[in-house]
Amino acid sequence: MPTITFIQPGGTRQSVDAQIGLSIMEAAQRNAIEGIVAECGGSMACATCHAIFDDETIAKIGLSEGDEDEMLDFAATPREPASRLTCQVEVTDALDGAEIMIPETQI
Repeated sequence: MPTITFIQPGGTRQSVDAQIGLSIMEAAQRNAIEGIVAECGGSMACATCHAIFDDETIAKIGLSEGDEDEMLDFAATPREPASRLTCQVEVTDALDGAEIMIPETQI
C-alpha cells in the first residue's frame, strides 16, 4: 500500500496507508483526514475535495484537464498549478511518498 502524507494548512502532517484503486478523496475520508469535505461524494460536482500535490507527484499524475480543470475554478481556495480534485486521482503505487496539501477552506 502506498503511504500518502496529507498536510493541513497549519503544517500538521498525517501519513496514511492508502488502498490501491480508491480515489485520494476516498482514502482521505477512510482515514479521517480533515479538510477533504467532498460534498458531492466524488462526482466532480463541487470542488470541495481540492488539494495541492507536491511537484514530484504532480509530474507522475499530470495536471488537471477538461471538466476537472474547469471545476477547480470554483474551488473556495484559489487553485495553484498543482491543484487537483482528489476524487479524480486514483491511488496507485506511483503515489507512494506523495505529499498533499489541504487548502485553508473548501466551502
